[in-house]
Amino acid sequence: MEAIVLAGGKAERMGEATEGRPKSLVIVGGKPLLAWQIGRLRGAGVTRVIVSCAAGQEEDFERDLRGVGVELVCAGEPERLGRGGAIRFAASFRGEDGDVLAMNGDELVAVDFVGLLARHRATGAAATVTVAQPLSQFGQVELRDDDVVTGFHEVAPVPYWVNCGIYALSQEGLARFPERGDHETTIFPELAAEGALRAFRHDGLWLTVNTPKELRRADEHVTAHPEWLA
Repeated sequence: MEAIVLAGGKAERMGEATEGRPKSLVIVGGKPLLAWQIGRLRGAGVTRVIVSCAAGQEEDFERDLRGVGVELVCAGEPERLGRGGAIRFAASFRGEDGDVLAMNGDELVAVDFVGLLARHRATGAAATVTVAQPLSQFGQVELRDDDVVTGFHEVAPVPYWVNCGIYALSQEGLARFPERGDHETTIFPELAAEGALRAFRHDGLWLTVNTPKELRRADEHVTAHPEWLA
């Protein structure tokens, strides 16, 4: 089983916290951020991971991810292709046909990859999108129509589903990805209109790592809860 990981993020909002590393290689809990997600992929039966990175960064990923327990292939983009284009470009480095997992490499997400693939194959979808209801960053205020405040609620999950950026893709779905641009605004709406797009609901850990504050939060979490990797 193969997986494609997008790791071309520039870490522009993280400043000196990256220590000059690509965002997917910043240290979290004593190891590169991407190593945690590769560990979960390995536990789900993935044996080959294709890392989509910027051209010239291949050696950085090969060095820092040495010993993660899977065959690692770096697909250096010669230019910025967009997320959809990056997945399509990385797919040209595949060693087999059939279903493939694809995801972002700068997050910690405890998705049930085995369950995701099972759902994808059971429905025969061209693509299956992992969705979640993350916590809102704001507390909630209850109002009457006359603007009288009737109550407050602490931070709670948003009442809608959000794309986690983790997909199971069939050969058919992957072949329709754009050579440039974003798949979420091109091929996914088309697949949805055709009834060929499915969702897989995730209610577990999802930590984005885009700022120094989020980096500290992720580091604290994996240090205090290393069992999430199991």
